[in-house]
Amino acid sequence: MSIRFGFVSTYPPTHCGIATFSNSLMSAIRDLGLHTTSVVRLVDEGANETERSVSPEILRTLHAGNSESLASVVAALNAMDIAVIQHEFGIYGGVDGDEVLEIIKGLRIPSIVVVHTVLITPTWHQRIVFTQLTRSASAVVTMSNTARDLLVSKYSVEPSKIFVLPHGAPAFPDVKAEDLASRRPLILTWGLIGGGKGIEWGIEAMDRLRDLDPAPRYLVAGRTHPKVLEHEGEAYRESLRRRIEKLNLTDVVELNANYLSDGELAVLVASASVVLLPYDSTEQMTSGVLIEAVTAGLPVVATKFPNAIELLADGVGIVVPHHDPDAIALALRTILQDSAVAAAFSARAKEIGSEFLWPSVAARYVKLARALIRAEAAA
Repeated sequence: MSIRFGFVSTYPPTHCGIATFSNSLMSAIRDLGLHTTSVVRLVDEGANETERSVSPEILRTLHAGNSESLASVVAALNAMDIAVIQHEFGIYGGVDGDEVLEIIKGLRIPSIVVVHTVLITPTWHQRIVFTQLTRSASAVVTMSNTARDLLVSKYSVEPSKIFVLPHGAPAFPDVKAEDLASRRPLILTWGLIGGGKGIEWGIEAMDRLRDLDPAPRYLVAGRTHPKVLEHEGEAYRESLRRRIEKLNLTDVVELNANYLSDGELAVLVASASVVLLPYDSTEQMTSGVLIEAVTAGLPVVATKFPNAIELLADGVGIVVPHHDPDAIALALRTILQDSAVAAAFSARAKEIGSEFLWPSVAARYVKLARALIRAEAAA
């Protein structure tokens, strides 16, 4: 059965995690054959024309707060077989993004709501928006069991309509980094950068690893998140630079803000000894970088956000407390100095990584969509 998927999401050329997620998932679904994917692209109210993409898969562009275009958006989605609505507070117009409710209420086709954040302590109105959205959906997808439990306990979502499907990751090409044996060990963090990423704690941890021989390097590869850049400029990155200079770590820590192609990132990943994710958030239900690190077969050190607690408990890394450079340093030291520990983490990551590759994840979305469409037809 060929399925026409209609996504609602931020989308390239917008640079954000959800845009990348949707683009990757849509491509993976198309690559399975038979199925087609289109998207209603969400943009900020003040976005200019140069920020619009002319990609053929874009059904409509919906500017936040532009209620006049909602009717055409709903009509375009109703010409599809199923709607896949990405949800994150901040990407829809209205109070707490309640514009999304107008979309889902107008649908005459089955819908899958993919929740990227499940707030532990929502405001009164955030709870109303989220509850109405999940109740209106045919199915709710989350990417961790922790998020699933919160949906049931805090938002009273019917357990039978919740599906835990992992965040996908690309298969990194088999790139050989030259002369790895002669290089200093590389600790790597990548992704869009902004306050809350906890990079400062990683920098502090490096100050505690000066005695290691050979001395490790810490590379933070990623541009500043566009929304952070818009509202705060490079204040966070500059604060990190000042910290590096204050600790005299300029030969140890590098902040690389250059755009990295897939090939360039693959070389970095192939060169890395360990991935560090020192995020501040205690509510982060999923991390694309964490999933990518696991599929690449790399040991991981991460703070105790829900996705890391679940995934690293499976023997692929070490979870540490938030805001604790001593704990981060100890975990890094363990992996860098004990080759048996590092090898065991890497082997386990490679063992479980295949289930997170985009083709596998896309097949699970297609299976869910097919079941919902058949159930709707039989009703």
